[in-house]
Amino acid sequence: MEIVHTPVLTEETVQFLAPRGGGELMVDATLGEGGHSYLFLSRFPDLRIIGVDADSEIQKVARGRLKEFGDRIQFYSGWSQTFFAEFPPVGQKRPDTILVDLGISLFHYEKGNRGFSFRKDEALDMRLDTSAGESAADLIAALPEKDLADLLYQNAEERYSRRIARAIVEVRKQGTITTTGALAELVERVVPAPYRHGPIHPATRTFQALRIAVNGELSRLPELLEGGLRVLESGGRMGVISFHSLEDRIVKNFFREKNKDCTCPPEAPICRCEGRRAVNILTRKGIAPGEAEIQKNPASRSARLRVIEKVFAEDGQR
Repeated sequence: MEIVHTPVLTEETVQFLAPRGGGELMVDATLGEGGHSYLFLSRFPDLRIIGVDADSEIQKVARGRLKEFGDRIQFYSGWSQTFFAEFPPVGQKRPDTILVDLGISLFHYEKGNRGFSFRKDEALDMRLDTSAGESAADLIAALPEKDLADLLYQNAEERYSRRIARAIVEVRKQGTITTTGALAELVERVVPAPYRHGPIHPATRTFQALRIAVNGELSRLPELLEGGLRVLESGGRMGVISFHSLEDRIVKNFFREKNKDCTCPPEAPICRCEGRRAVNILTRKGIAPGEAEIQKNPASRSARLRVIEKVFAEDGQR
């Protein structure tokens, strides 16, 4: 049976991001397999979407899934912050809606063959864009012990980060760690027994931390949000779905900052932003999935949706 990624918080996303007028443009800034885009294109026949993704392989999947919508869907291959930095081209209207789903698609775990999952023994890569950057194997082969421990703690709040980093450094003296199986076995071996038999696999946070580092997920996020808000049409909406506290904190703080009546730096002698907030926050606490969705799709349990509406552009666009 074909494995298809199930998008999360679909009804909640539609509730907040449905078109408010005719002929609107939406940017799906993290297209993945195209689940959210398929839903919106199916429900709103007057809507057009630009789908953005850095992974050319998963974009092929999305192209096949969305081909029935013809020229109502366009594709951009690259990172979202790069797309927003280059947008809009001459003659292109600003998007009325932007959706950012920060989750990793099931495709990467089941079919990516790049080491996203510790449940399969694959090459330890984890790059979404395999044409550039260091792989996960490169990182654990080169990082000093302290830097490796910091990476595990800062990117995944791994409580045994120092113990795991120390073990990696010891093992790599004998040879490189190049497969997911080898890394998962190492982590499982060195953590305490209660942690080993806890509710999640003991290597879960280690794999998360490496994936975040390899793809710059946390470092790219502020630029993505800033770029998206800059190009968003005034009155337009941006929704972000996060899956762990670190990225959710970045989103929450960014939206709060843009919601302030004065966004000038503290050292500014006078207010130059004219006291006009850039956005209104439409989801104060973030929206979590209901019990029915969690039971049907356990991967949704940590998802949070936050939505803002742009009311004033800092670049003067109204």
